[in-house]
Amino acid sequence: MNERVRILTREVLSDNWYVLNKITFEYRQKNGEWITQSREAYDRGNGATILLHNPDTDTVILTRQFRLPTYVNGNPTGMLIETCAGLLDNEAPDVAIRRETEEETGFRITDVRKVMEAYMSPGSVTEKLFFYIANYSPDTERTDSRGVDEEEIDVLELPLTEALRMVQTGEIQDGKTIMLLQHLWILGNQ
Repeated sequence: MNERVRILTREVLSDNWYVLNKITFEYRQKNGEWITQSREAYDRGNGATILLHNPDTDTVILTRQFRLPTYVNGNPTGMLIETCAGLLDNEAPDVAIRRETEEETGFRITDVRKVMEAYMSPGSVTEKLFFYIANYSPDTERTDSRGVDEEEIDVLELPLTEALRMVQTGEIQDGKTIMLLQHLWILGNQ
């Protein structure tokens, strides 16, 4: 653990959807002086995301669904195009992403390749995302699944070049999706 940090208190502000904590801590600055700070941290657990790619056609599978936080922050429809993703729910990241892929897209994939881990909003959210890529083809087994519970998910198959263009035009604004699309583009241009 970091010897420059001492947690003093942890207060649960909300435990409605996930957990919002107010954490008061002491932090020893580089000059040796201890200061007391208080921050809020939203804990929703860790997650995984995946980009499905057909290398023969150079197409990708993305999803589109309503995301309330984007709607209240200026996205006129609230619809967001993104890679398949979900929480780990106490599973290993590679197991969880296979489950999420089938639930959200219907694709039953087996071979997933981890490409990175990243904190997406470390100033306020504890979540770490595990990023994966997997191949799909017309022969990949599919189910009729398109989301669970109240989710309404559209599955999109797009040429990689079109998806990258959509990043440039702002039609794709999701950070994890942009990272995986650019990762795939970099791999293809080495």
